[in-house]
Amino acid sequence: MAEFKSNSKLERILRAGHFAFTGELGPPRGSSVEHVREKAKPLKGNVDLVNITDNQTAMVRMSSWAASIIAKEEGLEPNYQMVCRDRNRLAMQGDILGAYAMGINNILCLSGDHMQFGDHPGAKGVFDVDSTQLIHMVKKMRDEGTFQGGAEIEEPPKMFIGGAANPFAEPFEWRVHRLAKKVAAGVDFIQTQCIFNMEKFRKWVAQANDMGLTEKVYILAGVTPMKSVGMAKYMKNRVPGMDVPDEIIKRLQGAEKGKVAEEGIKIACEQIEEFKEMKGIAGVHLMAIEWEHKVPEIAERAKVLPRPVV
Repeated sequence: MAEFKSNSKLERILRAGHFAFTGELGPPRGSSVEHVREKAKPLKGNVDLVNITDNQTAMVRMSSWAASIIAKEEGLEPNYQMVCRDRNRLAMQGDILGAYAMGINNILCLSGDHMQFGDHPGAKGVFDVDSTQLIHMVKKMRDEGTFQGGAEIEEPPKMFIGGAANPFAEPFEWRVHRLAKKVAAGVDFIQTQCIFNMEKFRKWVAQANDMGLTEKVYILAGVTPMKSVGMAKYMKNRVPGMDVPDEIIKRLQGAEKGKVAEEGIKIACEQIEEFKEMKGIAGVHLMAIEWEHKVPEIAERAKVLPRPVV
């Protein structure tokens, strides 16, 4: 067996052939350590990895690396998100070294939501490198021990490298080639956008299987439980790159009064059952948006407990 690329717990779980189950934690819009600790509690022992978002939706929040350190102190394995929107390659490489020095072993390389969606629409977007170039830069730092500029790194950051994929954006036929580019750049694992259109997702995975990509990268399917009909409609109409079929909305509308969230969790669990059997899928990434306290129940009902110890 090839040696491990990183000190990541997720890498060990995936390499051992376990079905991974990861979660998400959004840092606060303030400096409260307690806020992060509270959100971490329901995740502990229920997920293998927790994504710590980086100024998500272009709103200022506690920095991703700081919240990652707090999450680690709480016994979670953080997935340090880094967006290309907010910093140039000097700041990125410096932050990667700093995060690794503080014991953070996973990174998720993202473009970042556009500034116009956030609370500082006039902010300058940096985008010095894009998400695929960021993946390649981290891989070069780790595997070749050099900065992007070519100088040597004294102690390279051995991080497990993640990227995102949106199987639903148009044009659909380009989607799998975008995944192929990230694989070529050196991504180790992929977390997808939240999936609601299962038919389209099955097609995308079939294409990735046919191209041999799923043998080179671990794909974690994104699942978001719908809390309400309003949330489903908002995601369908207002969130870019989201594909929410009408039958999902109809199913939520058909739920008994006060039982809509329950139906949303049921749909999510049905999806997870299918992903467990789906060729080319290595796990699930659960995005319970501002609903972290529901994670233990969802993990229980999705039959993904107990989590493997590696």
